Amino acid sequence: MKISIIIPVLNEEKILSKTLSSINLQGNELIIVDGGSTDNTLEIAKKFTDKIIFSKKGRSTQLSAGAKAASHNILFFLHADCIPPQNTFDLIRKTLNIKGVSAGSFMFGIDLKGIPFRIIELAVFVRSLITRIPYGDQGLFMTKAAYQEIGGFNDLPIMEDIDIAQRLKKHGRIVFLREKMIVS
Repeated sequence: MKISIIIPVLNEEKILSKTLSSINLQGNELIIVDGGSTDNTLEIAKKFTDKIIFSKKGRSTQLSAGAKAASHNILFFLHADCIPPQNTFDLIRKTLNIKGVSAGSFMFGIDLKGIPFRIIELAVFVRSLITRIPYGDQGLFMTKAAYQEIGGFNDLPIMEDIDIAQRLKKHGRIVFLREKMIVS
């Protein structure tokens, strides 16, 4: 099963190259969805993929456009400032092959040193453990079929990640992988 990696961008020139360099596509599809960047974001994206699409600005709108353009059966929604673990694609495939699982995500990690950042990581971990609902920064993934069955992303100005995760949770179990998605 191949994966479509969908990254919404808007003026991400300072962080996008680091994220894209960390991804070994392994035959998977990378879709960059631009919401109207005015910096060098698109020039950076073109070095990594030719599948760049344009959308109205807004994360939920951009994520929806990326899902619509996706040609593979697994959707992996990734923020431009997130670095996935090395074996991401194998982990995603294994997780989605578990009966009753509708989606998954990774643990949350911050790419900065210091106790305050570890406290934030711990708070997100506890919140995820209690609610079983991930943040978008945790790298949400699901089958395209599950995405379509729940109606995709609602057009919301914020909290689109919480909204879709709540609907996915009703559709099936959301698995939180131990590996960390590192946010810069």
